[in-house]
Amino acid sequence: QVQLVESGGGLVQPGGSLRLSCAASGTASSIMGWYRQAPGKQREFVALIFTGGRTTYPDSVKGRFTISRDIAKNTVYLQMDSLKPEDTAVYYCRDSIRNLWGQGTQVTVSS
Repeated sequence: QVQLVESGGGLVQPGGSLRLSCAASGTASSIMGWYRQAPGKQREFVALIFTGGRTTYPDSVKGRFTISRDIAKNTVYLQMDSLKPEDTAVYYCRDSIRNLWGQGTQVTVSS
């Protein structure tokens, strides 16, 4: 079974940037996404990418976050710029076709 492993989280100051990676152990599906969950809140959608490169984002991250994929490497990325304290959460990668989740990576935005 395909497994997803996220990396790239950490502590960053407000206004800073981070790039998350999600490596699939096999061929990633045609629809891959990023989600996040802050303490005491429900998991929420952050970004989605389709085969062909079409992407979609919620208004809360649009213009600041960019999802991309390297098909040859079976890896999906989330470039996060202009980070805000409210972006603090555990970020999860999801294979939307297989409904598989990674273990998550912590992102903390704080001065």
